[in-house]
Amino acid sequence: MPAAEPLASPPVVPGSARPLAADGRPSLIGLDVDALSDIVRPLDGGDAKRVRLRARQLFHWIHHRGAADFGSMSTLPEKLRRSLANGFSVARPEIVAAQVSADGTRKWLLRFADGQQVESVFIPEEDRGALCISTQVGCTLACTFCHTGTMPLVRNLGPAEILAQILVARDALGEWPVPGEGGGAVRRLLTNIVVMGMGEPLFNYDNIAAALRLAMDDAGLAFSRRRITLSTSGVVPRIEQCGRELGVGLAISLHAVRDELRDEIVPINRKWNIEALLDACRRYPNRRPITFEYVMLAGVNDSDDDARALVRLLADVPAKVNLIPFNPWPGAPYACSSNNRIRAFAAIVEAGGHASPVRTPRGRDIDAACGQLKTSSIRRRRTPGDAAAGPAGCAPMSVTAL
Repeated sequence: MPAAEPLASPPVVPGSARPLAADGRPSLIGLDVDALSDIVRPLDGGDAKRVRLRARQLFHWIHHRGAADFGSMSTLPEKLRRSLANGFSVARPEIVAAQVSADGTRKWLLRFADGQQVESVFIPEEDRGALCISTQVGCTLACTFCHTGTMPLVRNLGPAEILAQILVARDALGEWPVPGEGGGAVRRLLTNIVVMGMGEPLFNYDNIAAALRLAMDDAGLAFSRRRITLSTSGVVPRIEQCGRELGVGLAISLHAVRDELRDEIVPINRKWNIEALLDACRRYPNRRPITFEYVMLAGVNDSDDDARALVRLLADVPAKVNLIPFNPWPGAPYACSSNNRIRAFAAIVEAGGHASPVRTPRGRDIDAACGQLKTSSIRRRRTPGDAAAGPAGCAPMSVTAL
């Protein structure tokens, strides 16, 4: 079952340079107070102190109150609001499709200004709600059990495009603070961010780091780092940096206990093998256990011997193991392990000292479950006439493939 070699990390695309909506105005979503000060300064004409105040107010409206237009930003002078509206935007990307599963899971297909699309998924639980966000259009990893891996890599998402997925979810859930509600001190449905959608986040580290810093800003979305988890297939050089600079929870897409099998189903293993990956995990500067994700593939990686080998691999790593029943997609080359096999595997791992919960598949009926996300965004070869196609040579040729 040969798989393509993983590509090198694609170039970083500055999110602030790309509009989110089709009207072409640069978006102010995803900019920090310093960047907003640079925008306000020539429009407001005040001294440095006043410019900084206006920039903080603007940041508050965009990232804390969720304002989708400048007219509603009542603490800003009307003249400044008009000037901002003439040159900039806080509009969201277009929602091409919004689906709700029978189990309450929600999925949004979002189209950006260049026509490219990604999916994000909200998974509600009794005591929490996690938003699964994407970091790339397509993926370079070609993991053979993942539907996203059958797409080409089109381009990275910028910070604004990553952050906008949170804003869209908050819009849909009606969760922006409302005056008279204690500044937002009400119970929220969206409590956690999981960076587990389309793409490999550590191949887009600078942009995801910028977006997560803004998501954690107390003056904005104010997510605790303890409520953010980033999943990687094993970009070893970035793992320690992520822990040191962001301090978010770490999840590792492991899925195999032998290099020869992981080389096949998670091709990035050919560059950074299991030993190198686990060494990086041991050095991860975070007190929380690392989550190891393990998709259960019938007859491939689900034997008792595999379970015992997994226990040995994680013997000196603070870890829990999420067992993920394989979620089918059209043309998938695998079947899901039986319930009895999964339970037997979990029992061995738990007896070895690691919590081993079995993830309940969510949103399968709308193709929103783990490994099922895909759009038909297309990357085409750049030609001399493609100067406007963008840094990754991507053209606006996306249509939904739900």
